Amino acid sequence: MATQTTASCTGSTLLQPLSDIINLPLDQVNFVACQVFALLMAVWFRIYLHPSKTSPFIRHVVATLLGFYLALFCFGWYSLHFLMQSGLSYGVMVFSGLEHMHKYCFIVTMGYLILCQITRVYVFDYGMYSADFTGPMMVITQKITSMVFEIHDGKTCVIVPLTVYLLCVRMPSLLEYLSYNCNFMGILAGPTCSYNDYTAFIEGTCYQPRHQENANGKENGKHQQIEPSPKNAVISKLCTCAISLAIYLSLCRVLPVEYTTNDDFVNSTPLHLQVVYLYLSMLALRPKYYFVWTLADAINNAAGFGFSGYNKDGSPQWDLISNVRILGIELATSFKMFIDNWNIQTALWLKRVCYERCPINPTAATFLLSAMWHGVYPGYYLTFLTGTTMTMAARAIRHNIRPYFLVSDSYKLIYDVITWIGTQIAISYTVVPFVLLAVGPSLKFYTSWYFCLHIVCLLVVLALPVKSRRRQEGLHDNQTEHNSTDNNCNQKDKAT
Repeated sequence: MATQTTASCTGSTLLQPLSDIINLPLDQVNFVACQVFALLMAVWFRIYLHPSKTSPFIRHVVATLLGFYLALFCFGWYSLHFLMQSGLSYGVMVFSGLEHMHKYCFIVTMGYLILCQITRVYVFDYGMYSADFTGPMMVITQKITSMVFEIHDGKTCVIVPLTVYLLCVRMPSLLEYLSYNCNFMGILAGPTCSYNDYTAFIEGTCYQPRHQENANGKENGKHQQIEPSPKNAVISKLCTCAISLAIYLSLCRVLPVEYTTNDDFVNSTPLHLQVVYLYLSMLALRPKYYFVWTLADAINNAAGFGFSGYNKDGSPQWDLISNVRILGIELATSFKMFIDNWNIQTALWLKRVCYERCPINPTAATFLLSAMWHGVYPGYYLTFLTGTTMTMAARAIRHNIRPYFLVSDSYKLIYDVITWIGTQIAISYTVVPFVLLAVGPSLKFYTSWYFCLHIVCLLVVLALPVKSRRRQEGLHDNQTEHNSTDNNCNQKDKAT
């Protein structure tokens, strides 16, 4: 396999002998090697370039240069796209008016990402699961658009359900901007984060209370003068990475998702065994994402970034920018619970830039934006179209049926078991096109299932009434909008 994918690797070939020995594609070997190097550099960065020893300027410069080096090693000259996308967006931010800055910047950033995705997919390597250069661009897109919305809201006092401490009141310099987008800790796999949180990390103020209401409270006030160590969090997450990688390498070839469309399998296997195989094949696929996201989180923590406060027992929490909660995913009893624990920072980005701002059908608009952000494979759009109906149906069931099971603990347990089974099947059914990518195999899979879950979800949505969550939230927000506007502006003035 390694020799077959060598030609598609656009980065360094220094590790080609290692790729041949372990029989893994060179681009994946380069990615893991760079992340291990980034982990070592993160420890060095935290100890020797601590905010107490050096200036924010030096920390910005070093973080940016290391990030560009990792990008060049993994992607070669394709990493110039990171600079092009960031430079175009920064130009829009500087030269466009404040009123429409966020809209223009969003269009330019997303447009450049989609153009690169089209080129990569339909010109270079359709259907290849390679560590391609558009992966980091997806994270950079999130960072740029998040920051520009935070700047717009911070300067115009726009009311959205956005936490006040995320609002920006000044434009970043070019160095700060590039450091935020392309630092070595998140250049390859993210995760995205708030610009204010990143700035606080660089300046060494990230251990101060992030919420004003907790400034004198027991949770943060007791420990606000102590800088916690991320050692335990990093070790724990590295252990999770090792376990996830071992599970993935052991099971990914034994339980391929593509086998669900095999004619002999479909014709000769009973339906209940097809359901079991579908669940197990998706269960075997998820550890790959657990490994990538948890390793990225550990790298940021090792550098001192990601501290979010203290537990009630006084132990530090390092989950500010965590992207996954594994138990929350595997034990999810609802579609929403699964989504809330999967790719967490992307879900927050979609919520802040789309769901909370879209006036018409925000659920469908959010799924559409998610599909566009992921890429141009048709399977992505089939997955998110199916996900829209699944979300609406799950919301209707929870609203109408769940109250009847809350009368006792035993009824609640029965409800949780049933909804866990239903959620895992629904998620697996929904995500198949996301893995198969092409229209033909995806429709072949759904046809073999007679589109049963699509039909059930549509019937549920039509039969069970449910109030719009956005409408309920909107009624409450309208009552407090005037007070919130004054409070937000006053808090931002104090912060300035």
